[in-house]
Amino acid sequence: MSGAAGGVRVMLHLRPAPGEDAAVAEAYHRISKDLDGTPGLLGNELLRVITDEGAYAVLSEWESMAAFRDWEAGSAHRGTTSPLRPYQDTERPSPFSLFEVVATY
Repeated sequence: MSGAAGGVRVMLHLRPAPGEDAAVAEAYHRISKDLDGTPGLLGNELLRVITDEGAYAVLSEWESMAAFRDWEAGSAHRGTTSPLRPYQDTERPSPFSLFEVVATY
């Protein structure tokens, strides 16, 4: 990921039950296929948290907050992302974090 300042990163925090790693990867790939071509979405990655066994995150890159908000407000948002919903980390205050890119190098 290598977007410019002003871009947005969205991190979805996941914590599947033991043995559900393959289901998380499968859900991620299904959602990614469905989101291919979404206006403003520059890419996403499924990450395993090295310092927290069993934790995962999906990091998506958006060209702007407006592009992310437009997609989030759309009718397809909830249905498209529902395969990962059972794996969201409910121990966190929010299952996702939003980051604005302030500077890049």
